[in-house]
Amino acid sequence: MKNSVSNAFRQAKLELAKVIFPTKPQVKQAFIAVMIVVTFMVLFLALVDFIMSSTVSAILS
Repeated sequence: MKNSVSNAFRQAKLELAKVIFPTKPQVKQAFIAVMIVVTFMVLFLALVDFIMSSTVSAILS
């Protein structure tokens, strides 16, 4: 049991050594890209919601 746990940790450490972590500029660039996309999606959905709400209000009035 102890050998298998030790072996699992050893293999996990070897796999972690293969990981290429992003640099600080890459993280910053990805963050900015995500924020831009999210902002446009929020604005688009707000516009669609406003149009749909106005349409339903006009129909019901």
